[in-house]
Amino acid sequence: MLEIYSLLFFVAALGVPVMLACCATILAAMAAPRGRYGGVRGGYLFRGSSLAGMGLVGMVIAAWSTREDGHYDDFGSAMTSLAAIFSAAVFLLGLGPAVPWLLELLARGAARLPRPFRPAARHLADDRRRTAPAVATTMVATAITIMLAIIAHAGFAQSRANYAPEAQPGALVVRFSPEHAAEAEAAVRGELPGVPIVRGHLVGSTGYFDVLGEGATYIGDQALLRYLTGNPAMSYDAGTAVVVAVEAEQDHSVRIDYHLTSPDAGTIKNIPAITVEPVPDGLERVFVPMELVRGLGLQLDVEALIVDPALHRASEADRDRLAGRLGERAEVHLEQGYQASGGWRYLAGFIALIALIGAWVATARSSRPQVLRRIGSPRLLTACRAALAAACGAVPGAVAGCVVGLLLAWPFTTSIDWDPPPRVPFDTPWALIGLQTVAVPLLAAVAGLFVSGRVSGRGSRPPAP
Repeated sequence: MLEIYSLLFFVAALGVPVMLACCATILAAMAAPRGRYGGVRGGYLFRGSSLAGMGLVGMVIAAWSTREDGHYDDFGSAMTSLAAIFSAAVFLLGLGPAVPWLLELLARGAARLPRPFRPAARHLADDRRRTAPAVATTMVATAITIMLAIIAHAGFAQSRANYAPEAQPGALVVRFSPEHAAEAEAAVRGELPGVPIVRGHLVGSTGYFDVLGEGATYIGDQALLRYLTGNPAMSYDAGTAVVVAVEAEQDHSVRIDYHLTSPDAGTIKNIPAITVEPVPDGLERVFVPMELVRGLGLQLDVEALIVDPALHRASEADRDRLAGRLGERAEVHLEQGYQASGGWRYLAGFIALIALIGAWVATARSSRPQVLRRIGSPRLLTACRAALAAACGAVPGAVAGCVVGLLLAWPFTTSIDWDPPPRVPFDTPWALIGLQTVAVPLLAAVAGLFVSGRVSGRGSRPPAP
């Protein structure tokens, strides 16, 4: 039942907005005139403008409500993002009736275009009921592609800023429950023979230990201390804790809280400590010698095996072999910093292909063979028509995609953490936006040159006004 609800939510969250945006092609066809010389139906232009305005207002409200850096409720944040997606879909839907109007403007200004494009512009406007939906498809697909690119870049920049490393850069860490310690160590030694292993400990289930107000605590020996500090010559004192922090201070003490049996019988005391700076991009942690913890009467268990990158540089192949050998009995992690996912590029590429197909559909068949005879080159006319159809969809689609992407970047970079980092600026992919805006018409024109020059003379002639 849970899977069914999840599927329904996915359809509602993504499927319905996509369907709404695609309906822009239907509005483009309905707004187009029936005849060659007719004007765009004013009622559809008004309705489309109203829809686009409502969608724009919805996106602005979503962006304004999520402009502050702070904690956002997970359900509320999800609903705001969903409302923003629906608003974007309504905005794109409202742009549909503007496409036949744009084709009409293009035909009226055909005299100002270069000579090969003049008959192509008039040809596109002659049968707008056929060409407008295809151009609208290019426009919507271009807008969605650019929207995805902007949101992805904003999300990656924020995720990189929010990323908290789990280990030192380049370290291979194997974490497990204490009962799997023996087989985990056997697997590491089997896959990485001769490689030094650093052990991390935790207090057993019969006791409790914590360093108050100093963040994560590591308990271990001299090898663990050298791993945390990145200093092979770091001196080791079994009775002194080490605070690894950026802001180095003079010698001080840290407070610990521990108990052997019951939390009600906890003891708080101070232990001597020193502070050292971490390596670049290193962890800020508190190291406590295992001898000091055992001296309090606490039992220690091994919870992690670490391959220090200063002693051996583990590879992704090492990680994969260990993960395959240990399965679910352990978690194997190779610290490589923030790794951005590139899956959005495949979706964006597919949608960009749809934009290109829309331009080809707009020029798939000529309904006026006398125009072809007058221009003398069916291939040239087809190429010019394809380029103009693609440009009429790609340029307004790029503008719409920038508006949608920049507004939706706000709700899609909110945080549900109680102490979130501030938002970071991101680089808007202007080069990618410009490339798609130019590449779609060029590719459409090139494809038009290779389309068969034989044109059917039985095409339906647009009815006389």
